[in-house]
Amino acid sequence: PLPTYDEVLVCTPNTEEEEVELIVRRALSSDSQNQKIYCLLGAEKLVYKVSKQLESHFFHLVQSSTVPDYRFIIFCNAKAHNSYVITAFDTYKVTIPCYSKTEIQAYLSTHLKVPCGTAPVAQAFEEPCQQNMKFVFSDQAGMGR
Repeated sequence: PLPTYDEVLVCTPNTEEEEVELIVRRALSSDSQNQKIYCLLGAEKLVYKVSKQLESHFFHLVQSSTVPDYRFIIFCNAKAHNSYVITAFDTYKVTIPCYSKTEIQAYLSTHLKVPCGTAPVAQAFEEPCQQNMKFVFSDQAGMGR
C-alpha cells in the first residue's frame, strides 16, 4: 500500500527539526515493523541546520535501533547538487528512471482504482469509481479545507 499521511513529510525551507526527528524516530522504532513506508519528500529543500539534524538523528538511531528492516525513503531532486541531504546520504542513493507524465498517469490509473461503492471518500470527487487518491492542498493546515 501507498504511505499514509502519518508516514510522509513534505519538506520545505520552513520544515522544523522536530518534524524531521519525529518521522525518523517513527521509521526506526520497533513499531515500524508493521510494513509502513516512511518518506521525506523534497528533502533537498531543508535548510542546512535541519539537514544536519536529519543526518545526526538518522545515523544515531540506525546504530542504536533493533529494527533490521526499516522502510525509510528520502526523495530529492537530482538537480539539487548543493543540498546537504544529498551529500550526507550519498552512499544510499538510488537513481530512479524518468518516466513521462503519460506513463505515470497510465500506471496510476490501472493500479489505484476503487471498486464502485466501496470508498465513500473517493465518492466525494466528481469522477465516480476512479482513482482512490487525490491531492488537496491548503494554505492553512487543519482548517478543514
